[in-house]
Amino acid sequence: MSRLSRLAATATVAALTLLVSGPASAGEPTISDPRVVAYFDFTTGEAPENIALEPDGSANLTLASARQVVRVGKQGEVLPVATLPAVTNPHTPILGAAVVMGIVRAHDGTLYVNYATGTSETGIWRIGPHGAAPAQIAQLPVDGLPNGLALDEERGVFYVADTARGIVWRVPQAGGTPTAWATGTALEPLPEADGFQAGANGIKVHNGDVWVSNTDRKTLLRIPVRHDGSAGTIETRATGLDWIDDFAFTGHDDTVLATLTMANQVALVHPDGTHEIVLTERDGLSNPTAVAVRDKRDEHDKRDEHNKRDDRGERGEGDHRDESDGRGERDDRGEREDRHDRDDRDRRDDGDKHDEGDRRDDGDKHDEGDRRDDGDKHDEGDHRDDGDKHDEGDHRDDGDKRDAYAKTVYVTSASYFATQKDPNLLLGRLHEGNDQP
Repeated sequence: MSRLSRLAATATVAALTLLVSGPASAGEPTISDPRVVAYFDFTTGEAPENIALEPDGSANLTLASARQVVRVGKQGEVLPVATLPAVTNPHTPILGAAVVMGIVRAHDGTLYVNYATGTSETGIWRIGPHGAAPAQIAQLPVDGLPNGLALDEERGVFYVADTARGIVWRVPQAGGTPTAWATGTALEPLPEADGFQAGANGIKVHNGDVWVSNTDRKTLLRIPVRHDGSAGTIETRATGLDWIDDFAFTGHDDTVLATLTMANQVALVHPDGTHEIVLTERDGLSNPTAVAVRDKRDEHDKRDEHNKRDDRGERGEGDHRDESDGRGERDDRGEREDRHDRDDRDRRDDGDKHDEGDRRDDGDKHDEGDRRDDGDKHDEGDHRDDGDKHDEGDHRDDGDKRDAYAKTVYVTSASYFATQKDPNLLLGRLHEGNDQP
């Protein structure tokens, strides 16, 4: 989340107790190849605050004080997406200025952001997938600080972490009146004398439940969602996470990567609540604010799921319709994408089939394991150096020779207090289990 001015925070920084990084055990998740791909100008308000990923691996970032959303490609190119309207005399709790905070992306490409102003403009704003001007769809309390934003498309609701009031708000996806969905001491900030007055911060929907970080209380929380949609009893899942900000799950289990803003660290939090440090200032972190994880396999699964929904008549704006309606609305590119989707599913199901061009080049009909054993040579799309399984599309996505199943980690740093360092976006590779560097 955004902080107060750097000068005002000097005493707080001096008093921090930093976490000690321990070595990772064999088989535990690790991060390799951390590299900064884009820098920003703090003096113009370009402090990256939150991340929402695109299917192609580019990242939508909120730039807090600039009131902007930008899209960053994996080679570092930065494109403007939208600017939230200026507000006269903003008085946002804790921060003062008008700031754009959490961001999420719906499956149809629509972006939603939290805009905190201390005025009636405070709330959730929608940014259409084709460059539409931002529009407010829900107003949140002017005395709150809507920070993290999560979207549950299955239930059709947003969850908003209010850092100032210590509340999780629930808002219909179509917009409308917010409901105080979860409250309690675990979500609230500490008294001014004991903390920064920053309570509920990051928020995610994971396996049907809502997870929240609390900055002042150094905790990671889980809130079960009951069958009727109401909040269950808040559970504390991890403690001792100094200055925890945003977080992201590494996969389907409860392993988390969490940014520790003032410590200039990213922590790997295990399902049992223990944690170790996996990224530090030496890797390029400078007051990290948010983290995201991209798994190409999840993108394939999500695309399959939404295709099935489309077949049931729940079509989105960019979906392909059946040609049998006589209108011929599926163009050549749509056909290629459909074939690509089917090829991806075939490769995952069989684990041993390459495209036809690979088979012609290799002159045999062996699976990938046979080709490795026989020492056959593959096309340029295969990684001889890595010994991993790749397809040509994965190479184009990554821009280098990397494992097709490796996950990519994105971390934003805002440099709120690091006066000699520029805000940035960092990328790295996440390795799990046997996928170790």
